[in-house]
Amino acid sequence: MAESEGQQPRPDAVLDLDRVTFRRNEKEILHGISFTVRAGEHWALLGPNGAGKSTILGFCGAVTHPTTGTVDVLGRRLGRVELQALRRRIGHVNPRHPLRSPLTVREVVLTGFTGTIETPLRWQPTEEQLDRVAKLLFTLRLDRMADERWPTLSQGERGRTLIARALVHNPALLLLDEPSTGLDVAAREQLLETVDELDVIAPELAWVLVTHHLEELPISTTHALLIADGSVVAQGPADAVINTENVTAAFQHDIRVSRHDGRWSARAGRASR
Repeated sequence: MAESEGQQPRPDAVLDLDRVTFRRNEKEILHGISFTVRAGEHWALLGPNGAGKSTILGFCGAVTHPTTGTVDVLGRRLGRVELQALRRRIGHVNPRHPLRSPLTVREVVLTGFTGTIETPLRWQPTEEQLDRVAKLLFTLRLDRMADERWPTLSQGERGRTLIARALVHNPALLLLDEPSTGLDVAAREQLLETVDELDVIAPELAWVLVTHHLEELPISTTHALLIADGSVVAQGPADAVINTENVTAAFQHDIRVSRHDGRWSARAGRASR
C-alpha cells in the first residue's frame, strides 16, 4: 500500500479516504476515491450495481486495504493498526446476517459484545452488558419482543435487532449495508424511522448507508457520495448531490429525482420510456 509521506490522520475525521485506488486481479476497481466523514454526519453511498460501493464499505469497516492512497478510520491508519481492536469500535448492520440458531432478540444483541454470529460456548454476559442491552431494546422499542426467537422475526424486526446489536459498544461509526434489502414497504419505513431516531439516541454517531435506491434513504441523511465505475460523480451535502443531473450521470439513464417531506424518490424521465 502506498502512502503520502508525512501525511497524518485528520483529528476531526471519523473516516477519511484520500486518493484511494483498489486493484483486484490486475484490474483497477476504484480510481482515486477521496471523502471525509465527521462526527454526527450521515452519509449515503450511492451508485449502480458494480460501482464499487461494497469495496468502499470494506475500507470503512477496516476489512479491506487500499492498493494506493490512505484510509484513516477513527483516527487510525489502515496498515498501522491492529484491525480487530479497531473493528470493535465500528458498528455494522448487514441484513444478510447468517445466523442459523434460534437465538432470542436479546441474545442476538448480546453477540455484539463478542463480535460473533452465535453465542460463544461457555460465554456469559456481565450485569453491565445485560443492562446495556435492556436499555437499547427499550429505546428501540424492541423490549416487548426480547424473548422472541430469530427464525420467527419479520425482516423488519431483524433489521432493528441488528441495529441494536451494532450499537452495544457505543460505536463512533455505524455502517449500514443495504439495510432495506428484502423488506416490504411497511418494514422498510419502520427501519428507516429507527435509523432517523439515532440522531436523538446518539447525536455524535456518524453513519454510512449503502444503497442504490433513493427511496431507501432516511430523512436524517446529511451527505452523499455518488459513484459510478469506481469513480466519484459527486459528493457533499445531500441536497446538492442527490439531484436529477448527478443521478442521471451515475446511472447512465435519464432519471428524474424529486424530494417530498424530506425523502427522495426517482423515476425514469419521459425520454427513457
